[in-house]
Amino acid sequence: MPRTPIEPQFIVEHLSILDSDGNLDSALEPEIAPEELKGLYRAMLLGRRFDERMLRLQRQGRIGTFAPIKGQEAAQIGSAAILRRTDWLVPSFRETAAMLWRGWTMEKVLLFFAGYLEGGQPAPDQRDLPICIPVGTQLPHAVGLAYAAQYRGDDAVVMVYCGDGATSEGDFHEAMNFAGVWHLPLVFLVQNNQWAISIPLKKQTHSRTIAQKALAYGFPGLQVDGNDLLAVYAASHEAVERARRGDGPTLIECVTYRLGMHTTSDDPTKYRSAEEVAAWERKDPLTRLGAYLQKRNLLDAGLEEQIDAEIAQAVRSFEAVGPADPLGMFDHAYATRPAPLEAQRAEMQARLAQPAAADPKVPAEPASTGAAGAAGEPAPANRESPPMRGQRRPWRS
Repeated sequence: MPRTPIEPQFIVEHLSILDSDGNLDSALEPEIAPEELKGLYRAMLLGRRFDERMLRLQRQGRIGTFAPIKGQEAAQIGSAAILRRTDWLVPSFRETAAMLWRGWTMEKVLLFFAGYLEGGQPAPDQRDLPICIPVGTQLPHAVGLAYAAQYRGDDAVVMVYCGDGATSEGDFHEAMNFAGVWHLPLVFLVQNNQWAISIPLKKQTHSRTIAQKALAYGFPGLQVDGNDLLAVYAASHEAVERARRGDGPTLIECVTYRLGMHTTSDDPTKYRSAEEVAAWERKDPLTRLGAYLQKRNLLDAGLEEQIDAEIAQAVRSFEAVGPADPLGMFDHAYATRPAPLEAQRAEMQARLAQPAAADPKVPAEPASTGAAGAAGEPAPANRESPPMRGQRRPWRS
């Protein structure tokens, strides 16, 4: 018997509206009001400048490691801007700009990366999940949110983010399958930044696109220029409206580039060339949108200075927060603490109440015959210097 084709050859579309040379396809240009355009640019610029400040804070030991977003601002702001406050945003670990757009404060983001559990707590009326460090595990959570919305008759849409590396995780494929089978109001936003730590895309998948993976699960996939805010905005608007109508999920592959390191513990010079980075810097989404706004007379003077001042104030507010309470680790594991955990908490509370013991590695201060040394200088106080944020003190016994 001859073989009979049961599906036509599939086609995956690529969308670009404003290219890296500034060429605009006016037929595809989305209708965005001037004030909204200015707000989108401001959000991208805030994401970039805050990211740069966070990197300096991390290098100074004032926060812990984090995943920089430089180069991916258009993919995040162009998509998150479409959501209503009643929709859900589910981030991975590299969505700082999208989270700021959704109302997370810079202080709270800094608290998270300084190890404070309060930094991962959304506001009571905020329909966002916190930062998710494990790769891909947020994807089934997003499916659960979308299923709950559908079950309750809520018209909320869920947008979940991941990177190209996450598309090799089982969680990605399980989430896609359930989303397709249940026809859920869900948008998968894949930020294909070309590298999963040091693994290039060509070793991540043999598929020509990531977008085509959606077709295997029975719903549309679209590839867009992820450095083109207008293209991301248009594609996201279409996908969100489709989900809200009850027409099911969509996968959007944003082709972009991670201009910085994977995280602050990474050295990308070990696995990619300076020429590759320079080629992508010429496609910078912030430069591209800025030139577009300049042509339309929509750039505000003094915007960078205003944003820098806001960031400086946020850093001051963050660093004014007192030390975290170690007992907080016992508060959120169980609704009612079991007896063994209660005993551990009581033991730690008792230890914390004890005065700190002298560190045996610190030599005793030499005896002095008076309040001043031989040269008439005051005797130095033998005090332990305060640790930087994230630096651990020796356990008090």
